[in-house]
Parts: sequence; structure tokens; C-alpha cells
Amino acid sequence: MTQLVVVGAGWLGHPLCQQASELGWQVEGTRRSPNDAVSFERYLAMPNEQIEHTLSLRDAWWVCALPPRARHADSNYLPMLQQTLALSKKMSARGFLLCSSTGVYSNENGHYHELSALDTSTERQQLLVSAEEHVTKQGGKVLRLAGLVGPGREPGNFVAGKTLKSSSQSLVNMVHQQDVINAIFTVLSQWQVAQPIYNVCHEWHPTRAQYYQQKCHALNTAAPEFSSAEKVERIIDGSAICQLGFAYNYAI
Repeated sequence: MTQLVVVGAGWLGHPLCQQASELGWQVEGTRRSPNDAVSFERYLAMPNEQIEHTLSLRDAWWVCALPPRARHADSNYLPMLQQTLALSKKMSARGFLLCSSTGVYSNENGHYHELSALDTSTERQQLLVSAEEHVTKQGGKVLRLAGLVGPGREPGNFVAGKTLKSSSQSLVNMVHQQDVINAIFTVLSQWQVAQPIYNVCHEWHPTRAQYYQQKCHALNTAAPEFSSAEKVERIIDGSAICQLGFAYNYAI
């Protein structure tokens, strides 16, 4: 039986746990306040400087689905990740996969693939790059996720009637929750031949105006306005992972 530990059983991690469980895997997914009614939820937190947990699975695959946040100076994302990595090794993890972000790339025009230069000009980017380095230096792998859509994150709802700081003519880089989950299973199943880092981004790159107008029209909500109409052609190339037999099957 295959075993899986998901650090951060939230919007992405929870359905990942559910699907692994449905496949017959032994699963543990962590939360700061686990729900006893959910069989796979376990406690993991760092209330002080040391990690505390109720995990028990050994020889499992580990996936870190914690959303990295650098909005506050006291963010403990990186220390949590470091201690989680150490814990995974103590528990004889088969491999450690980090869900990162395509935010590691510049916001300037360009076609970005896994070997493109990284941008560390913001605090969040510095955090992302440091996290990736910690994981890859210890033999782990990284998925850089584009903007996430899926259940509870319908673009036609969360942008409705807003004025967005982005340009109406900038291109969209997004991916559906289910494609991300499928990408995770793909890398775990082909761990020995998989590259250390993959982008996960749908190949459709419409302009934001086109994309959000379509989404808002489908839900009969007010389309957003934009702060500019500057043409921005920033494209995240998510095709490399398809060499493992993966395919993007869910519309963004």
C-alpha cells in the first residue's frame, strides 16, 4: 500500500488527501486544528521554535502544500519547511515534493521555463527561492504552480466588479486544481526519472480582459476594470512535465 503525508491539508492539500485515500493509499494530512471527523487529518504546527505533530506514517511520500506567505515579518514558513524536511527524513520519507509558485519568475515580458532566471526582488520571491533551494539540495522536487482555479476559486466570482491593478492586455497563466493534483501523482509515480523542478501551467494564455469577461459572463457577474491596457506578454511554459505522460485536462 502506498502512503502519503500532505503538509497543509487546505484548499489543495485536502482534495489531494481525499483522492489518494480513494485510491487505497494510507494518508495523513496536517492542519493546525485538525477535524477529528476527518479520518486522515493530523496535527502539525510550530507554536514555539520546535515542530509538534501527531503524524505516524513511515516510508511515505511527502507533499508540502502550505501556501508560502511573506506578508508579515514574523512569517514562519521557512523555519516550518526546514523542520518539516528534517521530520520527513526521520520518518524515512520516500521523497519530498514542494508546491511552489511561478511567482519566482520576473513579471516582465518573456517566455519562462524551468531553467529561466529567477527574480528575487521581492520578499515573497526571496522566500520562494530559499524554500525551493532547501528542498532540492536535500533531494526533493518542486512544482511551480501558476494561478490556481477550481472549486471555491471561480474567477467570475472573485474578480466581479473589481478594479484590478494588472493590465487588461497582460496574458493569463493559470492552472486548475485537479490538474495540479494529477501532476503531483505523475511526479510521485515517476520519481526516479522526473526532473527536480517543473512548471505546472495550462497552455491557454488569453488576455486578462478576454479571460475575465468570459468568466464573468458565464456567471452573470460584472466584469472587472483594469488599471492599464499595456501589452504584457509574460508566458509560463508548463509543457516540460508532459514528457512524463502528463496532460492538462481541465479548463481554466
